[in-house]
Amino acid sequence: MDLGIRGKRALVCASSKGLGKGCALKLAEAGVDLVLNARGAEALEATAAELRAHGVSVTAVAADITSPEGRGQVLEAAGEIDILVTNAGGPPPGLWSDWSRDDFIKALDGNMLTPIALMQAALPGMMARGWGRIVNITSQSVKAPIPALGLSNSARAGLTGFVAGTARQVAGSGVTINNLLPGIHATDRAVSLDGGVAKAQGISVEEAKANRCKTIPAGRYGTAEEFGAACAFLCSQHAGFIVGQNILLDGGGVNTTL
Repeated sequence: MDLGIRGKRALVCASSKGLGKGCALKLAEAGVDLVLNARGAEALEATAAELRAHGVSVTAVAADITSPEGRGQVLEAAGEIDILVTNAGGPPPGLWSDWSRDDFIKALDGNMLTPIALMQAALPGMMARGWGRIVNITSQSVKAPIPALGLSNSARAGLTGFVAGTARQVAGSGVTINNLLPGIHATDRAVSLDGGVAKAQGISVEEAKANRCKTIPAGRYGTAEEFGAACAFLCSQHAGFIVGQNILLDGGGVNTTL
């Protein structure tokens, strides 16, 4: 399928690896010029070089997108963008008794306030040009909170509330905002979570992964490439009537129909 976005310009955050890279890859395959961001310069440059092989322009900006300085640097390099994909690593797991106010502020900065700031920066230009696509990578925990991820549950729920109202305010200008809610995917984040479970239960990481796979109807972890394909479709010309939605990509793990 031709997504109809060849020649558009996209900013994809946290895109040196994992789900962000998967999204950037599928956008590159669709002919979208890219601005990539991550904190690690070496991995980011390697990804940029890989994606340039698809014949698109790729600008790599190594910066901390959660800081005002880093965000300013990225937005200046990005210029006018047609597509925005927000993404940031999730806060660490723990117990409710573990977290201080500073922990919550850090989680909010990374997983709620930063995406909101990026949207506020991108929306005026998109609306003026009459077209835009924003996809926020959040988490399945928005639909079904995960007890050990209270910091993430809280921050991402706040972002979801912001998107719910904002998406409907800007849709008439040809701009859509939607959220993609990943379940477990074969990324570094999965390795970290499986490692935590393995340590807590005294089992191997392989056993922890196998046990988690048993809880997923699809029987496996998702891939960054199939996640990226879903993102690219939401960014396409064909998705203009999808507004303010929270779309699960979790292999059926969250047992809900609403």
